[in-house]
Amino acid sequence: MSTSTTSPSTSADAISDVLRTAGPRPPRPSALSTSLSFGWRALLRIKHVPEQLFDVTMFPIMFTLLFTYLFGGALAGSTEAYIQFLLPGILVQTVVMITMYTGVTLNKDIEKGVFDRFRSLPIWRPSPLVGALFGDVARYTLASVIVLILGVIIGFRPAGGVPGVVASIVLLLVFSFCLSWVWTMIAMIVRTEAAVMGVSMFILFPLTFASNIFVDPQTMPGWLRAFVEVNPVSFLVTSIRSLMAGDPDVTALAVTAAMCAGFLVIFGPITMRLYNRKT
Repeated sequence: MSTSTTSPSTSADAISDVLRTAGPRPPRPSALSTSLSFGWRALLRIKHVPEQLFDVTMFPIMFTLLFTYLFGGALAGSTEAYIQFLLPGILVQTVVMITMYTGVTLNKDIEKGVFDRFRSLPIWRPSPLVGALFGDVARYTLASVIVLILGVIIGFRPAGGVPGVVASIVLLLVFSFCLSWVWTMIAMIVRTEAAVMGVSMFILFPLTFASNIFVDPQTMPGWLRAFVEVNPVSFLVTSIRSLMAGDPDVTALAVTAAMCAGFLVIFGPITMRLYNRKT
């Protein structure tokens, strides 16, 4: 009885032959392609959990109708007059409020260990984070379109026309993308998704309600008006109102652009540092 053995060198040669016949190694994916892949992953979740669209469909409709018909007659004399002032602000409130779900979803992935697997892949390290934000931009766009369509139905008529509306939506999406880095940072710090939502709401409620979304700051007490006039949301609302009115406010637009850059420069590196340490 005889047995045959294969030396380690023979096995290595056989593996090398297989690798050579398999063709050249595929190139490493670019940062953009991997980020877009993770963005597509975020959108595919909606197919399996369609309830995720509730916040970008029902909330915009509820906010727009509720505030228009609740305050319209008292503040402007009619809902038709008030919707011209309100809709740019309610658009900002709707989209800014749902940015917090970026951090909630990210925290859930981290707790499940999904991001530990992503870290082992030979890809650009921030891709999972940037891709998740790209996927949320699609949700923000859907919410914006719903608010605009509903606003037009109940009487909103932007003097800036289609170019002003498109420019406003682009600015809102850029601001929301940059702001979402704040919630990704919070998702790295707190332990549960409920805590992420709690901290986010604690920050967003005063920013959105203590702003110029619903009323002119000139009617407010001095101490409150001082806060409203430096509120980042107020600058964003002023910028979008001016674009939709066809008369861009250069100062407000410059401040809004500076805030977007600040969110990225400050919270982006902090988030990545926490991400690398946490996973």
